Amino acid sequence: MPITFDADEIAAGTALFAQRWTFQKGVVAMEHLPYSDRPEIAFAGRSNVGKSSLINALALHGGLARTSNTPGRTQELNFFTTQDHAFYLVDMPGYGFAEAPKTKVDAWTGLIKDYLRGRQALARVMLLIDGRHGVKKVDLGIMQLMTDAAVPFQVVLTKSDKINAHELAALIAGTEQTLKKHPAALPEVLATSSAKGFGLDDVRASVAKLVAELRHR
Repeated sequence: MPITFDADEIAAGTALFAQRWTFQKGVVAMEHLPYSDRPEIAFAGRSNVGKSSLINALALHGGLARTSNTPGRTQELNFFTTQDHAFYLVDMPGYGFAEAPKTKVDAWTGLIKDYLRGRQALARVMLLIDGRHGVKKVDLGIMQLMTDAAVPFQVVLTKSDKINAHELAALIAGTEQTLKKHPAALPEVLATSSAKGFGLDDVRASVAKLVAELRHR
């Protein structure tokens, strides 16, 4: 069933993402990751799923993450941090098909998998699924990898404005059934549209709620 956040949670999410953001670094190998001095919340998904567009919309900063219509534009782990240094937001390369040489695709796919199963600071993955296409075989592989590594993840549907309300409801229900097979998954699915702006408050609130919980651990 759809997740709901109260007014205070929505406000906390807006305040968190309205801060000034700073690009920390981009890395192409695990040995270059930043020091683990704060939690990391990563945004992952298939190539061209709309990951950078969503990050830009969430952060209230149109140029935070580089966007492109060409699958495979993001080829490294890009770390952004907030003004209060509460956490790192990690913009990950897309997995699956990409318009890039196979050697490069293999390299960043290996980086994705190594990071998802081996980064102790990783607190949650926001796993983006294109609302027009639903969960694909490659997504299931990533879900299983995170389940095996006990990495919590939450599915966020992108481009949800491209399908009608009935199709969206069916997609959410089907995705939630899939997630029952993965103990690492949060049961609720968040539906968003970067273009139309809906669902963004829920994603911000979900991240802010996690950050607040981590501060009190």
